[in-house]
Amino acid sequence: MRKISLDLSYYRLHLHLVKRRKTSYGEALMPDLNQLRRTRSGNKISRFFRHVFEHKSIKRILGANLTLMVVASSFIPTPINAEFVKTEEIIISAAPTQPFTTQVGTRYPVDKVKINQGYRAFHPGLDFEGVTGDAVYPIMSGSVAGISTSRYAYGNAVVVNHGGKITSLYAHLSKISVSAGQIVTTSTKLGEVGSTGRSSGDHLHLEVRDHERPINPYIILPR
Repeated sequence: MRKISLDLSYYRLHLHLVKRRKTSYGEALMPDLNQLRRTRSGNKISRFFRHVFEHKSIKRILGANLTLMVVASSFIPTPINAEFVKTEEIIISAAPTQPFTTQVGTRYPVDKVKINQGYRAFHPGLDFEGVTGDAVYPIMSGSVAGISTSRYAYGNAVVVNHGGKITSLYAHLSKISVSAGQIVTTSTKLGEVGSTGRSSGDHLHLEVRDHERPINPYIILPR
């Protein structure tokens, strides 16, 4: 440091000359690349950017800009997006209880099911074992399409039309309990098991036809 004094007419001027110090690595805005390259610890790229953004000049600039943005944003109205959900009142009322009935779609023609003879060539139906007097029912709802009383072939028989060209035949009955044209359900008694016509003993012979052609009754009967 050097001191210089100047005498003026009315004033005395004192000057102190101080030699400027060399800028260190931590004070300069841009770090010394040679010194940074010699650094062994840490990532050199991250140390470079950390030095720049942590410099007090950069902080002062960023701080002023952030302050200006905060002040400006306080004067700008912010749009509000409000979503309104319409609430509808749901009223649950109990429906009055009404009695209902169920109807069986298909069933076997007798209550006790035991098949003595199955469906095969020259026997286009099923023979159900039974005793004279056992009730016989239609396998499906329909209407009585025909009644036959004979001492031959099927003996006393009833034919039921189920619609769609599907019919069923109940043969060798000892008694017939329905009349032609009568509407029947699976709970309607058609007649009783017997041994009329060409029969070797008490049983019910059942046939099912589709468009006048015999089909295996098992296709329709429940399993």
